[in-house]
Amino acid sequence: MAGGGNAIRGSRVGAGPMGEAERGEAAPRQTVTYFCSHDHRSVVTFAIEAAAPDSWDCPKCGLPASLDSENPPPAPKIEPYKTHLAYVKERRSETEAADILDEAVAQLRSRRKAGEIIF
Repeated sequence: MAGGGNAIRGSRVGAGPMGEAERGEAAPRQTVTYFCSHDHRSVVTFAIEAAAPDSWDCPKCGLPASLDSENPPPAPKIEPYKTHLAYVKERRSETEAADILDEAVAQLRSRRKAGEIIF
């Protein structure tokens, strides 16, 4: 009894000898070296027609890298996380905050005296 399997069993798409005759010639290429502040070198290959960017992220440390080996770009400054209260304190001085608080407390007390129900 013959098996009803796949006729191309044991091979995969794209398997077999494949040279430039089948896929065409490779485009001319250029290699560009980028340098980060941790003394890592990243060699990236581009097509000759493509303009190489001035900066590239280092694949080893993630810092920005540039073409200048003597002056690599510095690491970006990371701002710490700020809470909502920190942003409010940047906008208001201590005296302004105290005035707003006093005004809100006075308004609450006046509502309580008037007999309003406050939720």
